[in-house]
Amino acid sequence: MSEEIKPNAVYTTLEAQQLLKISSSTIKRLLKKGLIKANKVGGQYRILGKEILYLLSPVVEKQATQSYLKLKQKVVDKINRW
Repeated sequence: MSEEIKPNAVYTTLEAQQLLKISSSTIKRLLKKGLIKANKVGGQYRILGKEILYLLSPVVEKQATQSYLKLKQKVVDKINRW
């Protein structure tokens, strides 16, 4: 049974990670890339539920795919220069 994500609720990174069923390294990467917005409170991130819901939208998936393809192209270019 899955838990409902409340748009106005505040979640920790661990709670968001459990809701999204992703690893801790993935949540860190999403935060670093700015694909999910959060505020730091007392040295820990707090994420609004609406940000988690936004992450699940098709628009964000498209942005993530484009980001991945750009990174992949950089790696290919670097390898080709060798």
